Amino acid sequence: MTATGADQEAAGATTRGYWWWERRRGVALDVGLALVSALECALEGVGFAGDTGLPVPLGVLFGLLAGSVLVVRRRWPIAVVLVSIATTPAEMGFLMALVGLYTLAASEVPRRITVVLTGMTFVGSFIVGYVRLRQSVSAHADTDFGPGGWYIPLVSLFMALGLTAPAVLFGLYIGARRRLMESLRERADSLERELSLLADRAEERAEWARTEERTRIAREMHDVVAHRVSLMVVHAAALQAVAPKDPAKAVRNAALVGDMGRQALTELREMLGVLRSGDALVAPSAGGRVPLASVGRVAAEVSVEVAVEDGPRLREVEALVAQSRDAGMAVELSVDGELRAYAPEVEQTAYRVVQEALTNVHKHAAGARTWVRLAHRGAEVAMQVENGPTDGVTADAGLPSGGNGLVGMRERVLGLGGVFVSGPTDAGGFRVSAVLPDVSAAPGV
Repeated sequence: MTATGADQEAAGATTRGYWWWERRRGVALDVGLALVSALECALEGVGFAGDTGLPVPLGVLFGLLAGSVLVVRRRWPIAVVLVSIATTPAEMGFLMALVGLYTLAASEVPRRITVVLTGMTFVGSFIVGYVRLRQSVSAHADTDFGPGGWYIPLVSLFMALGLTAPAVLFGLYIGARRRLMESLRERADSLERELSLLADRAEERAEWARTEERTRIAREMHDVVAHRVSLMVVHAAALQAVAPKDPAKAVRNAALVGDMGRQALTELREMLGVLRSGDALVAPSAGGRVPLASVGRVAAEVSVEVAVEDGPRLREVEALVAQSRDAGMAVELSVDGELRAYAPEVEQTAYRVVQEALTNVHKHAAGARTWVRLAHRGAEVAMQVENGPTDGVTADAGLPSGGNGLVGMRERVLGLGGVFVSGPTDAGGFRVSAVLPDVSAAPGV
C-alpha cells in the first residue's frame, strides 16, 4: 500500500462528529461493552428485585441503566468506577467494574484518585463477599460441613483481589506503554525535525563554501591577470611609441612583454592546477556519494592550502617594483626593519596588496611618481603604496577597471584580522595602507 493510501485509510478510520471517540473501532468497542454490561446488569437486576421486593421490570430497568454507563468509560472513567462501586451491594456490574478499573488505571487521571477508587472497590467487594459467604455458611450450619473462622475472610479477600488487582495492573501497564510510545513518537518527530534542520544548514554551509571559493578564485584571478596584463599593455604602448625612433629599446620592451606574458600564463596554469587537484581530491567514489557540504569544505580547504603554499612572498616585492619601474613608472621602494618570515597567508596578502595598488597606479595614474613602503615592526607588517598626482602628459593606457581591486584588498586584509585604509591624499594622489598581524610565524624564508 502506498503512503497516500495509508494516509487515506487512517483518515477514513477517524470518526467525524462522534463526540469524544477518535476512531470508529473505539465506538464499536465501547458500545459493544456497554450492551454486554447492560444485559448482565439486567439479568442480575431480576435477583436484586426479588431480594428487595421491588417489581422485576424496575430491577431490570435499573440494571440496564447502570450497565449502559460503560459507554462513557473513555470520557468519564471516574464516573464509571463510582457507578460500579454503588451497584456492588446489589451484586451487579462485575464487567463494568473490571473495565472501569482498567480504563481508570490506563488513563491520565492522577494516581491518588486511582488508588482511592481502587481501594473503595476492593473494600466494597470484600464486604459484599464476606456478607454473602457468612450467610451461606450460616445457612449450612446444621450440616457436618463447618469451615474454620479463617475461611470466610480469606475467600472474601481472594474474591476482592480478583475483581480489582488484574484490571488495575493491566491498566497501569497499558497506560505506561501508551505513554512510552507517545514519548518515542515525539522523540522521533523531534529527531526528524532536527535532521531536516541539519540538512538545511549543511546545504547552506555548502552554498557558503561554494560562494567563498568562487570569490577567492575571482580575487586571485584578478590579482594575477590584472597586474601582468596591465604591465603588458603599458609596455606595448611604449613599444608602439619608440619602435620608429629607437629599435633597440623596442626590442627590449618586446622582450619584457613576452616575459610578462609567460609569467602570467605560468601563474594561470598554477591556479588551474590547484582547481583540478581540488576537484580530484573530492571526487565521489564509485561506491557512493560524498555529502555536498563535505565536498565544498574539502575543496575550499585543499585549494586554499595549495594556493597559499605556492603563492608569492614578501621577498618578491622588490622584483614586483622593478617590473613597474621597467614599465616606465617612477617608483621608489623603502623597507623599515629587518625582513623576516611571516605566515604564508600573511606574506601572500601583503604581496597582493602591493601588486594591486601598483596595478591601480598603472590604470588610473599613469606617469605619477609612486612610493612603496614596507615596515616590519613587532608582530606585524605594514605596507603603504602612495602615488602623487599625474603629470597630465603621459597618455592614459586605456585599461578597463571593474572596481573590484580595492574591495579585494580590503577583504584579504580584514580576513586576516588586519587594518586597511585607502583614499585620496591632500597632494592630489592616492594612498593605500594596510597592517597585517603575524598570525603564526613560519620557519626561515
